[in-house]
Amino acid sequence: MKSVAALWSMALCGHWLCGSSLAFLPPSPLSSSPLHRLRAKHRPSATLRMAADQPMKVLLIGGSRFSGLYLWRELLDRGHDVTVFNRGKTALRPIPGESASEFERRKSSTKFVTGDRKNLADLRQVASMQFDAIFDMNGREVDETKMLVDLFPNRLKHYVYMSSAGVYLKSDEMPHREGDAVDPKCRHKGKLDSEEYLRSINAPWTSIRPTYIYGPLNYNPVEEYFFERLAQNRPVCIPGHGQHLTGLGHVRDLARQFANVLGRPHAVGKTYNAGGLEAVTFDGVARLCAAAMGKDPSRVELVHYNPKDLDFGKKKAFPFRPQHFFTSIENAIRDLDWLPDYDNLEGLRDSYQNDFVIKQREGKLKNDFETDDIVLAAAKRDTRVPTLA
Repeated sequence: MKSVAALWSMALCGHWLCGSSLAFLPPSPLSSSPLHRLRAKHRPSATLRMAADQPMKVLLIGGSRFSGLYLWRELLDRGHDVTVFNRGKTALRPIPGESASEFERRKSSTKFVTGDRKNLADLRQVASMQFDAIFDMNGREVDETKMLVDLFPNRLKHYVYMSSAGVYLKSDEMPHREGDAVDPKCRHKGKLDSEEYLRSINAPWTSIRPTYIYGPLNYNPVEEYFFERLAQNRPVCIPGHGQHLTGLGHVRDLARQFANVLGRPHAVGKTYNAGGLEAVTFDGVARLCAAAMGKDPSRVELVHYNPKDLDFGKKKAFPFRPQHFFTSIENAIRDLDWLPDYDNLEGLRDSYQNDFVIKQREGKLKNDFETDDIVLAAAKRDTRVPTLA
């Protein structure tokens, strides 16, 4: 019987990436694929689930906004004893789909320690506690990581770190794999330095490197960028030719991946990419969002532009970096006995129905189209079409 990793590789090759990494055809964003069927084929056995989910005492740094919030719920659902450490400045809130009684049960089943992770005196509140694992969901700089790790000399059992796929050096060969070159000048340098520190002291650590995380409660307007424009029947402005492939990962899948690290000693000392099974073009994201909203994807108006020709000031005009940016998740599939539950369309539909529609109804959307207006004004003056060069 073939391994999950082998099945994944075969499906991936058959779907859109075969041979040279530069010789692939982007998938139709609305088509089904063999990858979807892998989820039905691969489900962790009951024995593996029981071995990995023995109740543990875990410390969760963060847990109040997005990915940490979902991880908190996932850990409790698996029966773990969770202590949450954060500043207590963000009001606790239910996860979409969580009933009022489930929310209250989650809060009452959790220990809370309030403090600033950058303040050593605050952090020392947890120093005398015993934990089987620490999930660091909001560390950005190596000094923050060092301060936390050093509180548990010879007592640190497993440190699971939220890193970023943004650490990879831009490459002609895709997808990014965990052994690829990294960019020491990237804006995630602090995460790179943290990984190196953990490696240098031989700590029992595992690092997760997500691409673009999306889903309900996302405070980074990834999918919201597209939903806002489509909801008002505006054109969607996309830099370049629109055929750059990017990787999306649903927040619930990310939470499951983090939780699956527990009870797997072979994951110690390794980094794992996180994301979905499929990459999608920028144009494809726009059409997928339209489909998620119940609109006709073929009627989406796309306007492409060269960002170097325009001055947006300090405003961010588009949520994705203008390049191919997606990763292989083969190692996580193999080592963590994990597969994403959401494909891109399913995940975007979840985000639209359980987040965007609510924000729209409550009048919480920014509706800031200033950068779009700059693009559209320039498009009227310039009829050139961005090329694939």
